[in-house]
Amino acid sequence: MADWIEIFPAKLPLYVDELDIETLPAGEVSRLAIGLIEDSASRTVRVPTLVARGTKPGPVVGLTAALHGNELNGIPAIHALFRRIDPKRLRGTVVGVAPANVPAFTRHQRRYPDQEDLNRVFPGRADGNESQIYAHRLLTRVISRFDVLLDLHTASFGRVNSFYVRADLANATTAHLARLVGADIIVHNPSKDMTLRGSAENLGIPSITVEIGDPQIFDKDLVRLSRIGLRDILETLGMVEPDEEEALGQATECVRSYWLYTDTGGMLTVLPDCAARIAKGQAIARLIDPWGQVIRTYRAPEDGVVVGKSANPVARAGSRILHLGVPGPVSRDRAVPDLDQLSVMPRDE
Repeated sequence: MADWIEIFPAKLPLYVDELDIETLPAGEVSRLAIGLIEDSASRTVRVPTLVARGTKPGPVVGLTAALHGNELNGIPAIHALFRRIDPKRLRGTVVGVAPANVPAFTRHQRRYPDQEDLNRVFPGRADGNESQIYAHRLLTRVISRFDVLLDLHTASFGRVNSFYVRADLANATTAHLARLVGADIIVHNPSKDMTLRGSAENLGIPSITVEIGDPQIFDKDLVRLSRIGLRDILETLGMVEPDEEEALGQATECVRSYWLYTDTGGMLTVLPDCAARIAKGQAIARLIDPWGQVIRTYRAPEDGVVVGKSANPVARAGSRILHLGVPGPVSRDRAVPDLDQLSVMPRDE
């Protein structure tokens, strides 16, 4: 071995076929490799999972990252969070699943190898296609064991994001979880689609999505901010003792959001920064043709905040410009358990 390489011993994971917390030692962090599918060489594809099981009863909080294979910031955020958890003093259990989409992660791709968006096929099917089977097994073998889901994402290729949270703000529990993160923006999103978050909520698991910056990088500043906010959630649930760090961000809450798109092609410059407030009529982007002539100026259709935006100057007709959040209150339309009751909420088996 070359003398410039320093090798550290690594503990081998425990190979299992499902998450069974009761079989794991209390007061320790267990490293699991949970089998989900088999590849064409009959090899089992296993999802790396960390489990900190406390010595006292409490909720099971699960964190997932890289459900899109190029969305990486959630992985070091989970690792950093686990380094600051003492399982001997932990109440309940913290589970970290990262990367969640192993086949896409190993290929440096966003989508599952069958080219499906894994976060649009949940709850999947036991007898479905490749991505549906993977989604079904991830949900049934791992996610269904959680009491709370914190799903960590980033922007996709060619786009950049603010540090923001998507959550159902009409639900008192998920609204409270979202506000604890300390993000720049919270977008109301009931998640009635085929996302992991939506499928978890259909199982009665309060869930939020945390968007941590940009794809295919480790952003140490946003990783730190998200780690602080995630730990604040554990502190509020009474699972860990408060530390000296506190998420201080005052999020702009948006009642809705939507993308704006180009109507023709050219080279695009998006003017405002992420998380910036913009006014109706304000210039938000310019498009030039290959001869350098300005052919479009796009203006904000209403007051809002920039949730995310395109980072790719090469635009075809119908390309994304920016993700506009519309600030406003969301009324609660149904009764739900308060956050401080999560530690005693029974979980449906």
